[in-house]
Amino acid sequence: MDGAELPNIKRWIVMYPVYINSKKTVAEGRRIGLAKACENPTCAEIGDCCSYLKVPFAIEIDKAYPRDFMQRGRVRVLLKKEDGTLYNSSISSRKQLMLRVAEMVPRHHGRTKKQETASSSSTAAPSNKSGKGGKKRR
Repeated sequence: MDGAELPNIKRWIVMYPVYINSKKTVAEGRRIGLAKACENPTCAEIGDCCSYLKVPFAIEIDKAYPRDFMQRGRVRVLLKKEDGTLYNSSISSRKQLMLRVAEMVPRHHGRTKKQETASSSSTAAPSNKSGKGGKKRR
């Protein structure tokens, strides 16, 4: 975004990918219902969804989620302008933002390409293992 907005970035809403991850439990950090959550979202996918929703965002790759510090990255989002009006009138809270992003991530263009290549490669590789193994004797 603009350099003028960067000092104010600490006031933006923080959104970790764990918040909308269906593989995580509520104790591990998921904040929305399991039926509405998506599987293993990334910061880049969340950022793309925010840009589609026309909401200012900033991706912080070097930050980690405190409960799971191996999970790298978070997204900072600004919902309201300085005068208090919303950037996107359909998103007024962080919960609504999480729900909207979680429903958009499975339809992300990078994710659909990955699924097409994975399904074609998994059917093309037949296994030639005989299955007759056992304990080797000395």
